Amino acid sequence: MGKLYFKYGAMGSSKTAQALMCKFNYEQKGFNVFLMKPSIDNRTVKDGKALVSSRIGLISECLEFNKNDNFFEICSKFSIIDNKNVLIIDECQFLTKQQVNQLKDISLQIPVLCYGLLTNYKTELFEGSKRLVEISDSLMEIKSICKCGRKATVNARIINNKIVTNGNELDIGGDEKYESMCYSCYVKKLREQKS
Repeated sequence: MGKLYFKYGAMGSSKTAQALMCKFNYEQKGFNVFLMKPSIDNRTVKDGKALVSSRIGLISECLEFNKNDNFFEICSKFSIIDNKNVLIIDECQFLTKQQVNQLKDISLQIPVLCYGLLTNYKTELFEGSKRLVEISDSLMEIKSICKCGRKATVNARIINNKIVTNGNELDIGGDEKYESMCYSCYVKKLREQKS
């Protein structure tokens, strides 16, 4: 019997690195790990194969899904539901509510570990993250720090060295577009921009 785990943190908190280390640990114990990520995260593809890649250099091939995919069908296609299998989802904030509900049902049979952001650059919950908070068996914050040394909780979108608070929720990027910071520094920078 499995559980549904949600491990979340601000950008740069090593969520993907931890997902890849978790994959390695399960494989060392003889489990088959199915690593997945949303297809909209197209930053890492090599020779036509989708990859999950961390900032510290850990990398692994993965399966991709999109917002219209059904996880029951994916699990059936790849024979994922088996007592020696584990499902790991990276960038899980991009899941739909319905997909999270499907993963919850799947987690009654195998472990399902989801890694991702809690909130978007507007400091609002992502749809997938919201549902994961509501129904996961285990929630774990992966902490990182702001430049000031406090805990980072905000994923600020930065354009021309200014925080942006309007626009589309989805804008895939890394350090070139986003900066994780504490709420205090976030508010301070917003006030400085207005004055």
